[in-house]
Amino acid sequence: MNYGFFRAAAATLKLKVADPDFNKQEIKKAIDEAVQNKARLLVTPELSVTGYTCADLFFSSALLSGAENALGEIAEYTAGKNIAVLVGVPVKYMNSLYNCAAVIVNGTVAGLVPKIHIANYNEFYEKRWFASGADFKTPQNIEICSQKTKIGSMLFDLGGGAVLGAELCEDLWVPEPPSGSLAVKGANIIANLSASDEYASKAQYRKELVSNQSARCVCGYVYAGASVFESTTDLLFGGALFVVENGSVLAQGERFLRNTNIVYADIDIDKLSALRVKNMSFENGGAAEIVNAQVENDYNDLKFRFVDAHPFVPENDDKRRERCREIFSIQAGALSKRLEHVGSSGVVVGISGGLDSTLALLVSARAMSLLGKSNADILGVTMPGFGTTGRTYNNAVQLMKYLGVTIKEIDIKEACSLHMRDIEHDPDIHDITYENTQARERTQVLFDLANKHGKLLVGTGDLSELAMGWCTYNGDHMSMYGVNASVPKTLVRYLVEYVASVSDKDTSAVLYDILDTPVSPELLPPDENGNIAQKTEENIGPYELHDFFLYNFVRFGFAKEKLVRLAQKAFEDKYSKDVIAHWAEVFMKRFFISQFKRSCVPDSPKVGSVSLSPRGDWRMPSDASFSAFLK
Repeated sequence: MNYGFFRAAAATLKLKVADPDFNKQEIKKAIDEAVQNKARLLVTPELSVTGYTCADLFFSSALLSGAENALGEIAEYTAGKNIAVLVGVPVKYMNSLYNCAAVIVNGTVAGLVPKIHIANYNEFYEKRWFASGADFKTPQNIEICSQKTKIGSMLFDLGGGAVLGAELCEDLWVPEPPSGSLAVKGANIIANLSASDEYASKAQYRKELVSNQSARCVCGYVYAGASVFESTTDLLFGGALFVVENGSVLAQGERFLRNTNIVYADIDIDKLSALRVKNMSFENGGAAEIVNAQVENDYNDLKFRFVDAHPFVPENDDKRRERCREIFSIQAGALSKRLEHVGSSGVVVGISGGLDSTLALLVSARAMSLLGKSNADILGVTMPGFGTTGRTYNNAVQLMKYLGVTIKEIDIKEACSLHMRDIEHDPDIHDITYENTQARERTQVLFDLANKHGKLLVGTGDLSELAMGWCTYNGDHMSMYGVNASVPKTLVRYLVEYVASVSDKDTSAVLYDILDTPVSPELLPPDENGNIAQKTEENIGPYELHDFFLYNFVRFGFAKEKLVRLAQKAFEDKYSKDVIAHWAEVFMKRFFISQFKRSCVPDSPKVGSVSLSPRGDWRMPSDASFSAFLK
C-alpha cells in the first residue's frame, strides 16, 4: 500500500548553457535515478533544457528548435516509466516566447505552464526575452514535438489524490503567487522550477519563503533551483533544492555541488487533505482545467519519510526548551487570569508525588508569582491511601516544603474503609470500585477544602489520560480549572524537567527523583518491598505510543492501519508490528468509550495543536461505535 504518500524528487542538474543535446542526456540520467528510487514526480530547474542564462541566444531559432527536439526525446524517454517529469523549456507561441514548465508523463507532453511574473529588476532582464503567461486567460491548444497539448495555467491529476500545480521562480516572490490560486482550486503539490542566484543572506530567506508558502497553501512544495553550471558572467546559482510539506522541510539539498543532485521525500497527501478539510478558511477557489497525467502509486516503503515518534516533543534541545517555556507560560498565565477573575485567595492542589500533580503545583507557583501572591496561598494537600509509597509521599512533602506552600496531610484510608463498608464492598477485592473509592474521596476532600478556604481547586489530569479515559469519573477527572488538560504525558515530563533546570538545588533534586518515578495512580497496595505495584503503562500500554496515536488520529484522522504503519516507521527499533497493532486497538477502543468523560471536563487552556476540549477542538458523540475504526 502507499498509505496516502506520494514520493517527489527535486533535481539540480549538471548542464551546459545553450546545449540542449547535452542537457537532455543529463535529464535522462536524473530520470533514471528517480525511477530507480521509485519517485513518482521529478522536478528540474527553470529552463533546464537550455540553461537559464542563455540571454539573447533565446532569440536564436537554432536554440529553440534544439530545445524542442530535446523535449521530444525526453518525453519519449519517459514512455513506460512510472513518473511525471517537469522540465524547463522556452516555448514559442504565436508572436511571443514563453518560459515554460513542461509536464511530461508516459511519453507525452501533458501540458505547458508558462511563467506569469517575469523578473525584470536588478540582475534580471527576463522581459527582454519572455512574455507573461498571464496572456492566457484559458489554456490554448499548441503543437510541440509533433504532439498536441495545451499551454496556460492548469492542474495535473497525478492519481491517488495527488494534484499538481506549477509555478516558476519569480512567481513565488510576488505578493500573490499563482500557487495560492492553484491550491484553492485543488492543487496539493506545487512544483517550482527556479533559477534563483546566490548572494549573502538570500538562502535563508528563500527557504523561509518556500516553507511559508507551503504552509499558507497547505500543500507539498517541490522546489528545484538552477545549478553552479549556469553562466557565471555576473551571477552564481547554487542549486537550492527543497521538498516541503505544510511548512515542514522534508528534504533539502546541499548547495554549490558540482554534479547533478537529487533529493527525495514522501509527501503525505492524506495529511494535507485532512488539514484542508478541517480548515474552513481554506475554501474551494473555483473551477480549473485539470489534465489527466496519472502515474501508478500503489506502494510506498516510506524510505524518504521521517516519522516523528514523539510529535508533541521537539527533538532539538533548544527548541524543546523553548516549547516548554512557552507552554509553562500559557498554563500559568491562564490560571492567573482565572484566579483574578473569581477573586480567589489562592489555589488548592492535590500533591501525590507524581508528574502530573507536580506540574500543576509548579504552574500554580508561577501563577502566584504573576499575581504578586505568596506560595503560602497555595494549599498543597497530600492524601496517603492504600497504594501510597514512601518515595512518592516523601517527594510530595519535600517539594511543597521547598516551594514554601501551605501543607496539609489527610490520610484517606479510614474514610475509604468506612465508605466501602457502607456500600458493602469487600476491601480485600482490589477492583475498580476499590480504586475509584480512593480517587473520589480525594476529590471530595479537595473540593471541600477549596470551599472552606475560598480557593480554586486546580486539576492535575493530562491530555493523555483524558484520551485513554485513565481517570476516575467525578474523581481526579474533575476540578475547578485544569491546567494540564491539553498537555500530553510525553511532554509533561519535559515541562517538569525544564522547571528543574531553572530551580534551586534542593527543589531540582526532588523534581529529578519524581521524573525517575514510575507512572502510577497508586491505588493498589505496594509490593512486598514497599515499591509501586500498579504501573500504568503495564495496564494500558506505553504512553509514547498512545500519544503518537492520539496526535495522528485527532489531528489528521488517520485510519488505524496507517497509524500502525507510521508507528512501525517511527519505532522500528523499539516495538514490533504486532505490539504496535495491539496497543493501537487498545487506544482506539479506550478513546471511543471514554468520550463521556471528555464531554464534561472543566475549563482548561489549550497549549498545542491537539486538544480534546468539548468546547474547542474535539466534539464527538459519547456513544459512537468504534467498530469501523478497528478494521
